[in-house]
Amino acid sequence: MEPTYLCSGVTWHDAGPALSLHEVQALPADSVDHDGTRRELLLTPDTRLAFEVTAEEKYCLGFHRVHGRDDRTWMPCAEQAPAERGSQCGRCFAQDDLRFMHDIHRSGIAPAGLKRYLDQPHWLYVATFADGSTKVGTASDLRKRARLVEQGAVVAQYVAYARDGRIVRILEDEVTRTVGLQQAVRSATKAAALCAPLPPVELEHVNDGFALAVRGLLGGGMGIEGFEVVHEEFEPPSSWARVLGYRGLQPYPEPLGRGRHGVTVREVLGPSALVSIDGADLVFVADLSQLKGRRLRRGDFSTAVPAVQEALF
Repeated sequence: MEPTYLCSGVTWHDAGPALSLHEVQALPADSVDHDGTRRELLLTPDTRLAFEVTAEEKYCLGFHRVHGRDDRTWMPCAEQAPAERGSQCGRCFAQDDLRFMHDIHRSGIAPAGLKRYLDQPHWLYVATFADGSTKVGTASDLRKRARLVEQGAVVAQYVAYARDGRIVRILEDEVTRTVGLQQAVRSATKAAALCAPLPPVELEHVNDGFALAVRGLLGGGMGIEGFEVVHEEFEPPSSWARVLGYRGLQPYPEPLGRGRHGVTVREVLGPSALVSIDGADLVFVADLSQLKGRRLRRGDFSTAVPAVQEALF
């Protein structure tokens, strides 16, 4: 029988996007080799993605120990418990070094390893998605581009270069308070936007307007030192132009978080995939973030042709 995997979502590597999977109960809870169960399913064009979701609930994805700028250890959930807080159980949340990330600039409290991570330079960016939704965000110097690729930004600009992660989060909060930019855009919104994206010129206009407002705020003197205003554009992967060039895209017809599915991957943009279904001519947009925290078993499955396809004949 095929093993059961716990999915932790889409990651992007030099080889392209991949679905991160961790084999369930493959290691004892006290094992030192905590990364030994990781699997990466590359989501290159024509990849077959067929699986069944084996449980109704979402499960804990464990926690991270942060040791330095580019050094962290993933620790699986010892109890393989259902998720209670986002993608974690209460026990793993309490042990996660990353939980201090978004409050250290106010509290000053964080483990030593996370403080070392935050001591590196960070970037402040303004990112716009396919429907014009726009957010402000931060990225470490090491993950400057990867952060925006994983999020699926269609147009983005770096607007500030900060000495460390504490300063950049102060700037981020001030931008949200003064300019009104949100700090998160839901994955479901990003996926839906790909079905009817705004023209590239309009998206660039939206992003330019917010970036101009943010630079004006930062350049006006806020009594904060340790950063400089910058003008630099994000370059998305070349494949994203093909995604945005599709016409007639439809939302994936079934909830990915339950049931059986079988699709062929066409392209991937951030956490969203363009997929085809056997026997259907349309291309669909699937929000792969719905698989995060789900237990999956691979198999010879196919998604049923939806009524929207049948209606065309």
